[in-house]
Amino acid sequence: MLDAATYAGLSALEIAREVNAGQLSAVEVAAAALELAEQRGSRYGAFTCLAPERAIADARRTDTRIAAGERLPLAGVPCPIKDLNQVAGLPWEAGSAVLRGNRATADDPIVGWFAEAGTSMIGKTTVPEFGLPCYTEPDTGPPAVTPWDPTRSAGGSSGGAAAAVAAAIVPLAHGSDAGGSIRIPASACGLVGLKVSRGLISSGNRPPGPGLGVDGVLTRTVRDTALALDVLAGPRPSDTYWAPMAPGGYLAACDQAPERLRIGLLTTPVIADAEVHPACLDAATRAAQLLEDLGHEVIEAPVPFPATQWQAFAAVWAVGALSIPMPPDADAALTPLSRWLRDAGRASTGLEYAQALSAIQLLTKQVAEVWDAFDIVLTPTLAQPPALLGSLRDDADPASDFAAQTRFTPWTSVYNLTGRPAISLPLHTARLAGPDSPELPIGVMLGGRFGAEDVLLGLAATVEAAAPWRRPTL
Repeated sequence: MLDAATYAGLSALEIAREVNAGQLSAVEVAAAALELAEQRGSRYGAFTCLAPERAIADARRTDTRIAAGERLPLAGVPCPIKDLNQVAGLPWEAGSAVLRGNRATADDPIVGWFAEAGTSMIGKTTVPEFGLPCYTEPDTGPPAVTPWDPTRSAGGSSGGAAAAVAAAIVPLAHGSDAGGSIRIPASACGLVGLKVSRGLISSGNRPPGPGLGVDGVLTRTVRDTALALDVLAGPRPSDTYWAPMAPGGYLAACDQAPERLRIGLLTTPVIADAEVHPACLDAATRAAQLLEDLGHEVIEAPVPFPATQWQAFAAVWAVGALSIPMPPDADAALTPLSRWLRDAGRASTGLEYAQALSAIQLLTKQVAEVWDAFDIVLTPTLAQPPALLGSLRDDADPASDFAAQTRFTPWTSVYNLTGRPAISLPLHTARLAGPDSPELPIGVMLGGRFGAEDVLLGLAATVEAAAPWRRPTL
């Protein structure tokens, strides 16, 4: 049988290869993952619930398919689902007391896409209320914390997913990103987090809207991210638009080191007047030097638009919060931040919302023109190291809470507004208070041209090979 320690060291790519070859069974892999989830999950606030019956049933189905001669891209890979999405028969509370006790009656489409690829769904991961803040501190349960230092947040909104991967409970976890919600926890937990181009992964049953949010995964390696993207990318029958796909696939792109690229280095915050921690500046500067050593040209990139133009995102975010369906008179049970956002949404007129959507489209063109000279733009992922629990959340003043979040994440939402891809890589670590203080991950972000995930992943894989990243001591 596969022991938990051996399992914890395996990548998704390695698990799938061994299960497809009959060297491991999906059932024994699922059992090892569930064992670690029981041991470590609550320590880091990773899960809202575990699903052992579902996981073993999925694994048995995979083993049957393998025995029948199928080869599955994610054969036997344990993959939890973020609790913003529904999994039939399991709790679905979306981090909100308003939905406490609610159970899903059907799987969301992405759950089926993962299952068809051979994954085992081991549980639901923790989220903040409706995925709105960049920290995962729900009123419905324990916060998600980074395994590097459990006094600090795992980030959000895919905080539980990131905690589960960083704690080696799973090699891959579903996440989603509408303002940085994959890349923020990737930075806080020392992981790889890719936000793809708008339309590259189908929106599934997500209602039509401004297109800020995309699904994806958090992983420990670039190739695991690429492997998952090969499964998820591509149009589905209900899609009305889609992004171009890499002809050779994304895992294959990891073996194609890009030729000399022109890379723009930007360390000035974009969406807010924010102080950038020296460790984050150092991470970006050292990443720039590494990229130069790999043969690429690195020059300074301009800020693409004044911070005042970002208010279009704030207006659309507030209306999005208001549009979340919930029972009548439910606002009293919401967190102060959610109530404040919904009030801001109510205060927006139809004309103001239409103007905000137009502003986003104009901003997208502006960014494309200003950054046209660059193949890649390099920034810190966050302006600060992983945040101490409670340091961003401010129930007494939700407006200050929201402002603090913008200062913490002054680059990530640019890519949601413009629909361009970006990946956070855990290239650096820092000790903030001397050699005896906890080592913390510091992410750097590489942003690419629309539809150029193959270039982004090829570069990221080259960087990973040249400077392998560390993992937390558990």
